[in-house]
Amino acid sequence: VQFVESGGGLVQPGGSLRLSCAASGFTSGFTFSSYAMRWYRQAPGKERGLVATINSAGSYTNYADSVKGRFTISRDNSQNTVYLQMNSLKPEDTAVYYCNTNANNPVWGQGTQVTVSS
Repeated sequence: VQFVESGGGLVQPGGSLRLSCAASGFTSGFTFSSYAMRWYRQAPGKERGLVATINSAGSYTNYADSVKGRFTISRDNSQNTVYLQMNSLKPEDTAVYYCNTNANNPVWGQGTQVTVSS
C-alpha cells in the first residue's frame, strides 16, 4: 500500500488548508474502503501523533482534543482518498502531516508540510 499526501503549505494563523491523501496498492482482496483511515502529524523534535480517525464507511470520526472543532476528516471511497479540512489554524499545528491505516503499518508516505506562521 502507498500513500501520497498533498495540500500542505504556509498559512497565517486563523487560516485554512485542505489536505488530501491518495492511497493505492491494496492487495489480497482488500480495498481502500475496507480500512479505517487516520491522519497523523509530527512536529520538529516530537513524536508522531494521531490527529483524526474515520471509519471505513465514513460514518464515524474521532479527533485529538487539540484539533476538535477545527479539523474535519472525510473520505471518498470511489477515489481512494481521505481528506483533512483544517480551519482556524494555530502555530502549534505546524507539523508534517501523514495519513495511514494505523500507526503499526510500516509503510508511510512522504507527508505534507503545514506551517502556520505570520
